[in-house]
Amino acid sequence: METSFVEILDSTLRDGEQTNGVSFLPHEKLMIARMLLHDLNVDRIEAGSARVSDGEKDAISMICRYAQQIDRLDRVEVLGFVDGHQSIDWIADCGCRVVNLLAKGSLKHCRQQLGKSPDEHIADIRRSVAYAKERGMAVNLYLEDWSNGMKDSPQYVYQLMDALVDSGIRRFMLPDTLGIMNPLQVIDYMRKMVKRYPDTHFDFHAHNDYDLAVSNSLAAVYSGAQGLHVTVNGLGERCGNAPLSSVQVILKDQFRARTSIVEDKLNAISRMVESYSGIAVAPNQPIIGDNVFTQVAGVHADGDKKDRLYQNDLVPERFGRRREYALGKTSGRANIAKNLEELGLELTPEQQRRVTERITELGDKKEIVTQEDLPYIVSDVLKHDTPDDKVKLVSYVVSTAYGLKPGANIKVEINGQQYEAAGTGDGQYDAFVKALRYIYRKYLDRTFPTLANYAVTIPPGGRTDALVQTVITWDDNGRLLRTRGLDADQTEAAIKATFKMLNIIENEQNNEL
Repeated sequence: METSFVEILDSTLRDGEQTNGVSFLPHEKLMIARMLLHDLNVDRIEAGSARVSDGEKDAISMICRYAQQIDRLDRVEVLGFVDGHQSIDWIADCGCRVVNLLAKGSLKHCRQQLGKSPDEHIADIRRSVAYAKERGMAVNLYLEDWSNGMKDSPQYVYQLMDALVDSGIRRFMLPDTLGIMNPLQVIDYMRKMVKRYPDTHFDFHAHNDYDLAVSNSLAAVYSGAQGLHVTVNGLGERCGNAPLSSVQVILKDQFRARTSIVEDKLNAISRMVESYSGIAVAPNQPIIGDNVFTQVAGVHADGDKKDRLYQNDLVPERFGRRREYALGKTSGRANIAKNLEELGLELTPEQQRRVTERITELGDKKEIVTQEDLPYIVSDVLKHDTPDDKVKLVSYVVSTAYGLKPGANIKVEINGQQYEAAGTGDGQYDAFVKALRYIYRKYLDRTFPTLANYAVTIPPGGRTDALVQTVITWDDNGRLLRTRGLDADQTEAAIKATFKMLNIIENEQNNEL
């Protein structure tokens, strides 16, 4: 099916911030807006809601100033209410020039929530639209609870539309506010709207209560909607909204639709929002999850090597990522050989067999094995075939006391030379890393990778009174390294992960020499 251009509105900063426990700081909202507008080239963003707080006003004002600088102020929109002049004045004071006015899209909401008749509500909306136009602002109109309106009171929806379709409203935005619809209903209701108002721009705004937000969004486009509302990582209240990444790739690959989105920035915006929101992305979340471009089965690695037999259009490079071949009990020789090849390690068939046996043994215990772990497994299995660690921990002491910052005293050996240092930090591990940074800066005149992410979990199949697993992601001049440490003590596990990272970098530097 060939479709025309589909406009994308990202509501992460408004609807996404309604996720339970999520509240972005003003500068965080600005950073997200910058990436959405500039890097991803999203058509429109909903930057927030009127009259929420002074912090919200500061954030929206900063976003509008930035958008003005890059000549994209017309892409910034703010949710306003039918409250006379208050919302419109508030939004105009922020420097925003587009208001998304929230009206009632069902008779039940109109009568029971507002306590007004349809004619009274329509008159209020018209006054707000007229005032916004007086202030030089464009107006889009939300029909809140439109899905229930079409189900229970379609004549009310048509009455509203008939009265407003020629009022100068730029877009009519149709939300499934309570997430009750399925794709067949979306097709039915959207086609009725498009047929009755053929020259009107309709947006569709999905919620994911039945896990149908993406399907319903596509059904809306199929039926004539010209715009879709999404959020990064599917953030939103209750079960969230339609995820930007999923909507984008299905529009492009399945519908052959055109959008403005720069796909290789999808992973970067996902990671930024994950960090600021504190809401982790599921490892198997399509496009942006940690595991989606990781093959485990050995037959997949073999097929990919021969002719990309296990790959589809969702190639990782398209999204600024790369394919990985995880190691486990189903890996097989082909998978392990692929990882060894990427690391530049050459083993004889017999050596590969022994390494494969060791990985299978670890997989049976449900231990996670990564490419970064592979050199250490090789070293463990084939003692004399790989060099010893270049960076070693000789000894350390970490301490904490009431009223004092945690401290660390460490002694390390780097390429045969021992160094000592002390440090303090916000925690025992932070103190340890600061001491390490001091050694690298003072004695080696080298930079130390920055910590990008830090997660502590119980290993798969583990128990709370047994081992913990620390996974640390490092930023080494723009290159991300992820290493894991396993120990009964959380700090010790983090230290092990740290020394894995340091040895990876040291071995690479020595190989270059």
